[in-house]
Amino acid sequence: MISFFKSLWRTLSRPPVHISLGVLIIAGFTAGVIFWGGFNTALEATNTEAFCIGCHEMKDNVYQELQGTVHWENRTGVRATCPACHVPHKWTDKIARKMQASKEVWGAVFGTIDTREKFLGKRLELAQHEWARFSANKSLECRSCHNYASMKWELMSDKARRFMKPAAERDQSCIDCHKGIAHHLPDEMNTAVDPALGRLISEAQGQRLEVG
Repeated sequence: MISFFKSLWRTLSRPPVHISLGVLIIAGFTAGVIFWGGFNTALEATNTEAFCIGCHEMKDNVYQELQGTVHWENRTGVRATCPACHVPHKWTDKIARKMQASKEVWGAVFGTIDTREKFLGKRLELAQHEWARFSANKSLECRSCHNYASMKWELMSDKARRFMKPAAERDQSCIDCHKGIAHHLPDEMNTAVDPALGRLISEAQGQRLEVG
């Protein structure tokens, strides 16, 4: 067996004698296409909701909570899936997020939150990590659907416009005010007041509405 591998290595390391450069280029191109196709297929397979809820940690906890919100189904039947909100759509940002998510796979393998009690115990920490990520990228995933530039201010209620216009003017991250919009807030935050939301409320209350 050892002699076979030695012979194979000598063959592979020997410069080609009877193979033309064109054949090598075609072979290399074909191999590249096959590799890229396989890589992209595997990447997209991990970017589905079925994959996200493949472990009971997600399926039995946050996925159940999502089903009671407007992101699960709005009045016209449109819904957002897990990757729609938690994976950036641009390819480079998506790859960076996938690399970051490798830590989550590690946690699933070693049972970091494999029971309801463990999940609730780490919920605040997990939420803070995700909120920090959203704040850092200006809620990039949210803005794939909710873009300040495309908002119809005249169609909003007075209350919504009072809150949203100051946020749009400072290009504020959505998550600063919309924590808990798709999942329950950690128990530690049930009585807490979000500083960013409090600031927006103060500003909105100080504005005079135009009566048209």
